[in-house]
Amino acid sequence: MKSILSTIFLVFTLLASAQNVEKITIESLLNDMVDRDAVARFPKTNFRLKQESSYNRASKTPNDTVGWFNNHDYNNKDTDHNFIRTEEKNGQKEWVLMDHVGPGAIVRTWMPFLSADKPNTDINIKIYLDGSSEPVLEGNMLGLLDGTGLIPYPFAHQSLRSSVSFFPIPYAKSCKITTDAMPFFYQFTYRAYDDYTPIKTFTKEDFNKAIPLTQKIGELLLEPKNTVEGEQVSFTAKLASKKEKSIELPKGNAAIRELNLKLSDYKNIEVTRTVILKIEFDGEQTVWCPIGDFFGSGIGLNPHQGWDMVVSDDGTMTSKWVMPYQKSGKISVVNLGKKSVKVDLKATVGEWQWDSESMYFNAAWRGQYPVATRPFSDWNYVTLKGRGVYVGDALTVMNPVEKWWGEGDEKIWIDGEDFPSIFGTGTEDYYAYSWGGRSTEFYEHPFHAQPSSYVYNKLNPKTTNEKNTMGYSTEIRSRSLDIMPFGSSLQLDMEIWSWTDCEMGYGVGMYWYGDKQTTSNRTPDEKESLNVPPLPKEFPKK
Repeated sequence: MKSILSTIFLVFTLLASAQNVEKITIESLLNDMVDRDAVARFPKTNFRLKQESSYNRASKTPNDTVGWFNNHDYNNKDTDHNFIRTEEKNGQKEWVLMDHVGPGAIVRTWMPFLSADKPNTDINIKIYLDGSSEPVLEGNMLGLLDGTGLIPYPFAHQSLRSSVSFFPIPYAKSCKITTDAMPFFYQFTYRAYDDYTPIKTFTKEDFNKAIPLTQKIGELLLEPKNTVEGEQVSFTAKLASKKEKSIELPKGNAAIRELNLKLSDYKNIEVTRTVILKIEFDGEQTVWCPIGDFFGSGIGLNPHQGWDMVVSDDGTMTSKWVMPYQKSGKISVVNLGKKSVKVDLKATVGEWQWDSESMYFNAAWRGQYPVATRPFSDWNYVTLKGRGVYVGDALTVMNPVEKWWGEGDEKIWIDGEDFPSIFGTGTEDYYAYSWGGRSTEFYEHPFHAQPSSYVYNKLNPKTTNEKNTMGYSTEIRSRSLDIMPFGSSLQLDMEIWSWTDCEMGYGVGMYWYGDKQTTSNRTPDEKESLNVPPLPKEFPKK
């Protein structure tokens, strides 16, 4: 009897709390996509990010290193079963790729071209919502979600040899995704909300009604507005070796709305690794990161434009993350390099009403050189303890050989899971492109980018079809609807999986929001920031 009463009480509690939450719709999620303030508060409507992918089902435990690092994360023969199951409908076989029961929303999809040179497939995809026997969306597996079909650019688009979509597809009860032939690679990332969360399930009619808002949000994503409101604090300083310059922020409840930093000279490309940005809020340092890894430029000046980070051709680096504080803040720049550097820094500070859900912005860095590619291993980006929201990262690697370096999968554990609820299919897939050995072109999108690879960047675009991934590559993932809330912990690992037995260099900047009590296993590492991985002797000289 007690258990029955407890269950009834729990149901009524969930129903009561659900009544206090605004209904989730296509429109509300589109607005959330560009709400910079919302990401700095723990979500009002509780959810956890999860993912269905074609990761190899032999990967069951780190204790079995053969299965754990199995690289066959796709399906191309009858013996492959890197999907949920098959079933028949009206005499036709369907492959089930996702089958989530409960309220949720698809917030990211990724699928590669079947061929590195042709964006085509004859596989069709169907999305069934709330147990319906008829799909709400169906079409070509790539064309439906690459910006050439129903869902417009920039929400859906072709990145480098991939079909990627960030358009939200909410559902109240369930979501099942199938294909009419064996799927190749795939990732479907979704929010799993608490039971009884009020959600208006996606319909074509609602999609059409939301077209004006969709167009408005799309334009804003492609041309983010510069922050003009607020008090500006700035300094210009020439920093000698090992010297630091700081500036205090306005007192009281406030938030950094935009942060700009520019060096006078980037000829020494290592300067973006040896100049460090530090920020303190309310007496605690929450940011320690080389400027190249903080702004997504990597090693050297590599321009790109995203929703949260921009690096301009003239060397101005901009962060648009909102960084709130209660009483005080301080920004510092440190020059760890041997030569003097001139720094221009400007921060725009605006209003903020601190409440129980407000969180501090954090940015940390991990670097390591050399990193052995054998045996295969998991390389930890960061492990967080406490409550927070993970919002992005920028990875820069140094590859000493031409062959592809990034077969490694991301593995993300949330709140002490026994098995990662997000298990990927390759490093380039995590950063929303594919065919990594070939895809060394520059590309940019509001939520992901490859600012540099081999000798190419925005200022030196690729014009050939060569396959060479030697040297530095920088990859960015900035999260919007695919942010990752955590209540007690988050662990993000990336496999080290190169086709070559060699020694690489890895450096990654990570960004998250957290309570004051939330802790990280990352600490300032001046020694490693000075240990810039050298380019191989065979690398082309400029």
